[in-house]
Amino acid sequence: MAEPSPRSDPAVGGAQPQEADRLRDLLLAPGYLKLLVFCALLGIPVSLAAFWFLVGLHELEHVLWADLPQSLGWGTPPWWWPLPLFLVSGLVVGLAAAHFPGGAGHTPVSGLHTEGTSPNALPGVVLAATASLPFGAVLGPEAPLVALGGGLALLFRDLARAPATVQSTALLGAAGAGAAIAAIFGSPLVAAVLLIEVAGVGGPRLFAVMLPALLSSGVGALVFTGFGRWTGLDTGSLRLKLSSPFPRLDAGDVFWSLLLAVAIAFVMHLALGAGRLVAAYVQTGVRVRTVLCALGAASCAALYALFTGRSPAEVASSGQATLSALAADPHSWGVGALLAVLLFKGIAYALCLGSLRGGPIFPALFLGAATGALLAPLPYLGLVPAMAAGMAAAIAATLRLPVSSAVLVALLLGSPDMMPVVILAAVVAFVTTELLPPTLRRGTGRRPRPMDKPAEATG
Repeated sequence: MAEPSPRSDPAVGGAQPQEADRLRDLLLAPGYLKLLVFCALLGIPVSLAAFWFLVGLHELEHVLWADLPQSLGWGTPPWWWPLPLFLVSGLVVGLAAAHFPGGAGHTPVSGLHTEGTSPNALPGVVLAATASLPFGAVLGPEAPLVALGGGLALLFRDLARAPATVQSTALLGAAGAGAAIAAIFGSPLVAAVLLIEVAGVGGPRLFAVMLPALLSSGVGALVFTGFGRWTGLDTGSLRLKLSSPFPRLDAGDVFWSLLLAVAIAFVMHLALGAGRLVAAYVQTGVRVRTVLCALGAASCAALYALFTGRSPAEVASSGQATLSALAADPHSWGVGALLAVLLFKGIAYALCLGSLRGGPIFPALFLGAATGALLAPLPYLGLVPAMAAGMAAAIAATLRLPVSSAVLVALLLGSPDMMPVVILAAVVAFVTTELLPPTLRRGTGRRPRPMDKPAEATG
């Protein structure tokens, strides 16, 4: 009788050697190392293309929203300024979605897709993003960048006449998307974590295992930090002694952050549901209805400027610059201004999610931060913990990617001091979103869950 193989004998290492051998066999498989080298080389042109694409969008936005109004004698854009810009945006995006291959990219409400975009769809993606983002669409650049990176990866593969297999298409699409995402977030770690969750490696089991680990790590960090401060004892730390303006967390911060996460998850879910209704509405008459939705978003920015006397740019655009201004001086925003920007930007966000082209991340970050700033005067709730928890909850409810949300907010904060409330808020918002009635999650253009197959591009 043959002796059992050491690689399969439970007494000789169990399943772990099997997995290690399987990985070794994969790495030594014909063509895989060549594919890794090709992906490494691919990162150079893709990251350069993503960089200059972002630079072009930023410069055009600055011209349209700062230089041009100032040249006409206005210090800030007048209240009506968004109307003509959104009109142009709606016209161009509607025509591109109707006539270009691939519908000029996915509608933003359908989420982030890691599959490589067909190279012949790239002109429509670039045109629609250029007509949306600088002209004031309440969207971020991440979805067009993912499409650009994946499409360029497949284009270079075709130029190199490499075999076009299902595996190479998936791997090169993910590699191109990763290089493009790293360009906007400035961190390959965020790109890697985001792609792992978006691709849904491991399916539902990954989330079932990950959520308890993530939640317990957040609670453990809070308890460990609390005991260290309560007793005055030191167990040693690898953390550098850097000066930090961040306050110490207390029980009030944690309590309110959990309630804040539940409320934000519900509101963001309603906004996404409204975006899916808008996508269904636009789909039946893309050219005309895209213009109508764009003008609706412009009206939100104009009404905000009329009611508050502030710049309509605070409602228009992704909110990235406005988020920096809010974080730098939140006290310059009164309660009325915060309520108004949440209302009008939230409505404009839903309209743009279903009609124009861009990504959902940055407006969600701003809405979460503004909600935190609005509720910060609650008893025993600090401003910084409220904004940190608000951003984490909003992005987790929008993307339904809890780990990516926590990592992204930690990157924005630049300090680990708020990580306990960031993790708790992300997990609570994610679970709340998943437990909402299924009827609220259905609709045309539904953003696929990480374990779902991506939907086809709409438009």
